[in-house]
Amino acid sequence: MDFAPVWDQLFDNVQAIPQSGLLLAALAAMAAGVLGAVLLRPLPAVGRFLRFGSTLGLMAVLLLVIAQVSRLDPRYEMAVPAIGLPQQVVKGRETRVPLASDGHYWLRAEVNGVPANFLVDTGATLTALSERTAAAAGLEPRGVGMPVRMQTANGTVAAEMTSIDELRFGNVTARGLDAIIAPGLGPTNVIGMNLLNRLASVRFEQGVMIMVPNNPQPALEVR
Repeated sequence: MDFAPVWDQLFDNVQAIPQSGLLLAALAAMAAGVLGAVLLRPLPAVGRFLRFGSTLGLMAVLLLVIAQVSRLDPRYEMAVPAIGLPQQVVKGRETRVPLASDGHYWLRAEVNGVPANFLVDTGATLTALSERTAAAAGLEPRGVGMPVRMQTANGTVAAEMTSIDELRFGNVTARGLDAIIAPGLGPTNVIGMNLLNRLASVRFEQGVMIMVPNNPQPALEVR
């Protein structure tokens, strides 16, 4: 058996730990629990305090992870509200995107008022922005939550989560939309299923993708 891929994946995961405040918080809580167990006999009060703090810390980390995961699927968003994060809303009328010569669906959009090209990818779970587009739109990583592991041409990388104040294209307006800032993505931006799932319907007719949101919005022309 070749253990090289296993060690490579383990090394990637270890490298990602300092990039996630949530992972560091979980490790700190576990360390406090271990220390509390050690001190339980010589210093019972301190030991109990550390173990209690460790339990609370791990519960808080678990709740934050559940809140983040729930935002990937609109079916669970109402059941598990994400405290402190903007509501994800998609509005608009029908938008038609023709199939490009490269076999993909491309559209011109605005991210917080900044024009950018997007690939519409029904196989992508999350909307993704290149580092260049994110910087131009004034988007920064949240600083909390688990980094998203994604595969690029240069290997597996950790991508940070962010929130788009407003993403507009055609007759569609999305506000408070979750997205990842993807290192190594190059100039490409991707519209993923976390936006498409919030539309009334998405269908294909003779090489045209037709996106129908729930509420009408004025059409946007992006240069």
